[in-house]
Formats: sequence, structure tokens, C-alpha cells
Amino acid sequence: MTVVYFDWLDYLVFGMMLFLSVLIGVYYAFFAKQKQNTTAEYLMGGKTMGMFPISMSLIASYISGISLLGIPAEMYTYGTQLWSAVLSEWAVSLTIAVIYLPVFYNLQITSTYEYLKLRFNQNVRLLGSIIFIIKMMLYIPIVIYVPALAFSQVTGINLHYITPIVCIVCIFYTTLGGLKAVVWTDTLQTVLMYFGVVFVLAYGTWRLGGIGNVININKEGDRLEFFNMDPDLTIRHTFWSTVIGNYFAWLASCSVNQAMVQRCLALSSLKRARITVFIMAGGIFILVSLCCYTGLVIYATFATCDPLTTGAIRKNDQLLPYFVMTITGSIPALPGIFMSGVFSAALSSMSTGLNSLCGVIFEDLIRPAYNKPISEKTASFIMKVIVVVIGAICVALVFLVEHMGALIQAGKSLAGITAGSLLGLFSMGLFLPWINATGALVGGICSTLFVGWISLGTQAAMMRGEIVIIPKPTSIEGCPGNFSFTTTTSTPHSTVEFDRSGTFFLYRLSYLYYTLVGVIVSILVGAIVSYFTQPNDPAMVHRDLMTPIIHRWLPEQHPLCQRPRFTQHDIELHAREINELRARVAAAGVGAGNTKRNSRDRDHVTQRNNNL
Repeated sequence: MTVVYFDWLDYLVFGMMLFLSVLIGVYYAFFAKQKQNTTAEYLMGGKTMGMFPISMSLIASYISGISLLGIPAEMYTYGTQLWSAVLSEWAVSLTIAVIYLPVFYNLQITSTYEYLKLRFNQNVRLLGSIIFIIKMMLYIPIVIYVPALAFSQVTGINLHYITPIVCIVCIFYTTLGGLKAVVWTDTLQTVLMYFGVVFVLAYGTWRLGGIGNVININKEGDRLEFFNMDPDLTIRHTFWSTVIGNYFAWLASCSVNQAMVQRCLALSSLKRARITVFIMAGGIFILVSLCCYTGLVIYATFATCDPLTTGAIRKNDQLLPYFVMTITGSIPALPGIFMSGVFSAALSSMSTGLNSLCGVIFEDLIRPAYNKPISEKTASFIMKVIVVVIGAICVALVFLVEHMGALIQAGKSLAGITAGSLLGLFSMGLFLPWINATGALVGGICSTLFVGWISLGTQAAMMRGEIVIIPKPTSIEGCPGNFSFTTTTSTPHSTVEFDRSGTFFLYRLSYLYYTLVGVIVSILVGAIVSYFTQPNDPAMVHRDLMTPIIHRWLPEQHPLCQRPRFTQHDIELHAREINELRARVAAAGVGAGNTKRNSRDRDHVTQRNNNL
């Protein structure tokens, strides 16, 4: 099969995707009724966002270019066990809706890490913010690099040329349009993602003679594996690691992530936020499953002629773009649509990251450092400067990514390092009222250092060859040319993925358990330190700071216990938002078409007044 590269129609489709993203940013910056020149509008969308765009934005945020390219490659190389991870997404959504969202929504906080200050103190809040900033600054460049590498493969254009252009577009519309621009561009990009993936896998399945043939070929190639019930924690993927381990990884990514909370609080009621979370779960379930099935289609296509062995591609992350250009390159505009979808996933993740980082840096680092109130005009300017600066740094870091070896796997391990400590901090605050600020601070630091040690030790052991990840068998016996041998990198039906060597046990631990280990260490250390440093009196911790599901087991609240105290800056911010909502209610009038929206705004005004 001959690989076909982009033609002018593909470039036109890709360019139109970027152009529409820019138009959305320009519209919300200059032509929308509510300009993005206040903190409430820029970070929270004025609390008037609809469930559909927020849901699409959340789906786009959590399905990055890494997912679109990496999941099919995982299915092709190691089999389908990771597919069972989608089962945990529904449990995560239920947990978020019942345990975490009610607390954040009741407090009406702008930055997730404001909760850590209200529950513990400013030092714990600062720790959470710094961990999040580090995580995102290392994650965003990877998100951009992976699809840029794929784009370079299908076009022949050096990724150093395309990366700055795409990043500048993303920075432009995120800076101008704030949350509303990010959410609506995410919606456009999510539609492109779905269309591109569905069309490609449908066409690929049709070429292979139907789903039955795809399944049979993968079964013969030992790719189908869903219920590996081995309890060994050192096996990379088992049913237990992909369901239980991934549950905690997803919970950390969604429940206490600034991007998630910021979007949910942009809705007008807790009920709408909960519905949005379940829509997000359904969307992610479908899209991840489509990506997994795409991996099966790719294997069925190349079952007898592995492109990695023949040298057609250099890394397995290039399998999907190679597959797309091989089987659909002759169909006008389809490769352009698909690559637009892949880059849309990257753009949505980058824009979400920039907007979230902007909120955390401004609310947690800059605003508390000012002795005087910051005007809305100044705040808007500062936030836009933050987006530009952070975006520029991420663009510069992309140029370093290709020189850092197995960075993608290292990046996933880093996510586990930070996710465990953050989830542990919030879980201590929500579930354990006797945990004090000292315990939370020490627990969070110890968790980060401990999981960091495991992650770095694992990477070092892999570089030394002490840990070997064994892929499924591949073949080139059906390739045209002079290939006359079969490459089998593992024996059929083998479930051994890690070499049983004398390597330290924790270095052989499956990376999917990193978040769970981080949570356990954080809570255990926090509880022990609190015990020896005068634990809190549970009766003195306000119920608004505890998750509603444990209220029935808490002692009666002390009469002197006060509501969570907001700073003067917080009070001024909330007061301005209340005035903006009141003005919008008054300006909208009492027409039948505005009744429902006015009612939501009035309810929100009442809730804000109660919080103050």
C-alpha cells in the first residue's frame, strides 16, 4: 500500500478549523453582549453557560491528542486489557456528583485551591496550587508535541514550523475570549474529533469485511484480553489495575481538577452541573471505546505486515496517522478532517490548561499578594498577560520534548505523582475533620516525594533494561518485497509484561496504581502527623467544608463554629458578581422568553448572598 500525503483540500480543511477557532475568540472578545473584561466573565463565563457546550468542553479537555493517538497504539501493541478502564468512568462521575461537586458549588469558589485555604490554611492552598501548575506546565507541551509529530508525518512539514502556528492560534483565542471562547471552540473541536474517528474506523471496518472479521483477526493475533484477573500488582495492565487503579487516576483528574470545577461552576445550578458530569462520562466512554476499536481495526489491517518492523514508521504513536493516510489518503479532504480532529483534541487540552492555569495563578498567587483590591480592568489585563506568558513558555518547551527520550510515559508517571497528593489533600479535607493544616501539608509533600521516587526509579530501571515491557506478537510475513521472516516479540497467550528480575518491587509496580499509592500515603501521613500535633475538633469544622454524605456521622456542630471565612478580596469579587447578575436580570425584562433565565439568575443571586 502506498502512503498518500496531504493535498491542498486537506490543508484547506485544517486551516478552516484554525480559522473558526480564531473567529470564536474574536466574537466573545469584541461582539458578544457580555464582554470578557471581568473576572466573573473571563474565568466563569458569567455563570450563564449551557450544559451542552460545557459537556463538550469537558470531553474535549480530557481526550487529548495523546489519547487519540496513544490508545489505538496501545491496543495494537499490548492488547485490549486497557479498554476495561472505561468501566470506572461511570463510578467516577457518580462520586464527583455526590461527594465533591456539592461542596465546591456551595462555596462558589473560583479556584479549586481556595477550598484548601478555607479548610486548612494559605500554605496548604499554595502547595496545591504549585503542584497543579507544575503538572500542567509539563503536560501541555506533551499534548501539543504528539499531534505535531503525527502532522509532520502526514505532511512532511517540520514540526518546528507547525507547532508555533497552532499554539499561537490557541493562545490568541484563549487570551481574547476567556472561558466562553474556550468552551465553544472545544465544542467545535469535539464534533470534529467524533466525526474523524467514526468515519475512519467505519471505512476501515468496511474494507476488512465487517466487525466479525476484525474481531477474528485480533483473536488470532492474541490481542483480545479483557479479564486478566491476576492480582499481581507488577503486571502493567490487569482487570484490577485498569478498573480500580484507573478509578483513582480519573477521580483525581476530574473531581479536584481546576478545569473540571471551573466549568461546572460556570453553570447556573448544582443539578445542571451534575447532569453535565454524567454527559461527560457518556461522551468519554464512547470516544475512548471508539479509539480502542480503532486500534483493533489497525491491527487487522497490518496483521501480516507490521509497519514498525518494516521501518515505515519510527514509533508506535505514529500508527494511527500512518493507517489513516494509507487507507483513506485517496479520499478527498478525509485525512485533513481526521488530522483536524487530532489537533482539535490537542488545542482543547491546551486552551483548557491555559485558562485553568490563569485562574489558579491569578486567584492563588497574584491576588493574595496585593495589599489593595484589584480593579476589574487591571484583573482582566493581568489574566490575559498570564495566558500569553504561560502559552509562550509551553511553546518553547515543545521544542525540548523531542530531545527527552521516553517523555510520554514519563509524563503519565508525573500525572500520577501529582494526582495522588492532590486527591489526598482534598479527600482529607472533605472526609476527615480531625486532620489539621500541618498534617495536610506534610502528607501532601510526603506523597509527592514518595510517588516521585517510585516513578523516577522505574524510569531508571527501564533505561537500564531491568524492566522489560513485552508487546504482543507481530508479523511481516505478508509484506510485499523481500521480507521472509516473522517477528514475535512475545509468545502467544502470554500475560507476562514485566520482566521478573531482582528489581525493587515498587519500581515494578503498575503505573496505574501511582495515584492510589499517592492518596494512601498522603492520608496516612496526614492522619499520623495530625494526631501528634493537636488534631482538629470535628465540632469546630463547619459543615460546608465537609462532604454531605458524612454529615450524619459528625458530632453536633459547636455554636461558635463560623461559616468558612472569605478574604476581603473574595467578598469584593462575589459582591461584583452579584451586582452583575442583578443588572442582567433587570436589563433582560420580564418577557416570556427570558423568564427561565431570569429565574436562574435570581436563584444564583440568592445563593451568592447566602455565601457572603
